[in-house]
Amino acid sequence: MNELELIKIAKLAAENAYIPYSGFTVGAALLTKDGKIYSGCNIENASYSPTNCAERTAFFKAVSEGERDFTAIAIVGGKDRNFTDYCSPCGVCRQVMAEFCNKDFKIILGRNDDYKTFTLGELLPENFSLKE
Repeated sequence: MNELELIKIAKLAAENAYIPYSGFTVGAALLTKDGKIYSGCNIENASYSPTNCAERTAFFKAVSEGERDFTAIAIVGGKDRNFTDYCSPCGVCRQVMAEFCNKDFKIILGRNDDYKTFTLGELLPENFSLKE
């Protein structure tokens, strides 16, 4: 699975976002070591705190089905489903990634027709984790 294919799946996941408050859509596609893909979208709540990011939705779906080995995640986001800028994961999502992934885990930030790739170690160098 290449980066652009994973970004395409993240964009499809974003179509299911529940965003009545912010209008900001986020989609994620999480790739397991075995090649399975778990997608997620952001789900808002009027109380804000129960809101769940797309990245965590994808991780929680995968973990709840027994997955523990991940290689990459693609993330897209933008106002009104317009993916013109890169959408980096929030700190909470980075920490969730650190719980299940090594520092070399790939984070692909997509926008319309291009992307940037980072490692978890680059985006969260000092994390709380059992992983190395």
